Amino acid sequence: MRLRFLTAGESHGRGLVTIVEGLPSGLPISLEEVNKQLSRRQWGAGRGGRMKIERDQVTILSGVRAGVSLGSPIALLIPNKDWERWQKVMDPQLPGEDTAQIAEDSRLGRLGKVTIPRPGHADLAGGMKYNQDDLRNILERASARETAARVAAGALARALLARLGVQLGSEVLEIGSVAAKARPLTSYSSDETWQELEGLDQSPLRCADKTAEREMLSAIEQARENGDSLGGTFRVAARGLVPGLGSHVHWDRRLDGRLAQALMSIGSVKAVWVGLGKEAASLPGSRVHDPISYHGEYVRESNNAGGLEGGITTGEPLILGAALKPIPTLYQPLESVEIKTHRKAKAQVERSDTCVVPAAAVVAEAMVAWVLAEAYLEKFGGDTLGDLESSLAVYRRRLRDY
Repeated sequence: MRLRFLTAGESHGRGLVTIVEGLPSGLPISLEEVNKQLSRRQWGAGRGGRMKIERDQVTILSGVRAGVSLGSPIALLIPNKDWERWQKVMDPQLPGEDTAQIAEDSRLGRLGKVTIPRPGHADLAGGMKYNQDDLRNILERASARETAARVAAGALARALLARLGVQLGSEVLEIGSVAAKARPLTSYSSDETWQELEGLDQSPLRCADKTAEREMLSAIEQARENGDSLGGTFRVAARGLVPGLGSHVHWDRRLDGRLAQALMSIGSVKAVWVGLGKEAASLPGSRVHDPISYHGEYVRESNNAGGLEGGITTGEPLILGAALKPIPTLYQPLESVEIKTHRKAKAQVERSDTCVVPAAAVVAEAMVAWVLAEAYLEKFGGDTLGDLESSLAVYRRRLRDY
């Protein structure tokens, strides 16, 4: 069965739900590890007041017994603590006339009907598509709050990958105009680099260059004082992958395309690259392509390809980059238009963050983990973890003779 997940829920609704289908039976599931990933997403400088309210904790509703997957669908629930303040606005059974009354209530009006879209958000485009006169019906689902449900799904994928010998990590490279000194692509093969990546969870911006990080923190604080926001770039890496995941034979089976789609699906991500990325376009082929050698196994002398050739993993560390635009909610809002009167107005202001690049990197880890888990299950199959591990072991033995 194909591995897949669905999420449901609104930003200020009762909670977020994730349904995961296709994980093999026999996989140990640690609630502590899932919650650890949710906490990583909430951590970091630049986050707003919502993170002081929510302390995301997942409840497993089905598909796991005694800490082990059953092979049946796994349902996860992340309650929204802010629901108590919003339930008069977001109650699914609230009559329409009561919703209109809330919009007139001076105490609740800001939480109610939204008719002034924010530039850069899904508000207006979504309102037009779904014919909504209240843009809250769009922004609640389009909110980045939904990514908490993705991280929960990704945590299950990470658990599967860990059993198969795969590690994942990420780091921030740029915030606004401040750039860190990027480590060489070849360094992601070393234990030292991975120890450093693990240690970045204690860093306010998950940036290895501490001099640049201090400048980034200052830039974020300045943006906060100005009622503005900042974007940036980050890198996600995975090591321990077997060569041969993905395929060259059809466009939709190429792993680079699937990974790019997964990363581009994260709100505010505007560009994605593999390995050298855009830099490869300005160099001659002799300085881009990775020479191949054999030392008991095939290795690349460099990793400019970022672990992918022809849409297939090479066995070298997978290295992906992504660029995040500044988030569109500004405390000094841009000009917009009220959708009923078509008159000029300042854009709606929702409680928001100043910079979410470190959090987006954690979400990206989850999405990469999911695509890689899909690729492993497609290639090696198995309804049980034991079947999957056995098939992988046979494949590894075959590769030794190639």
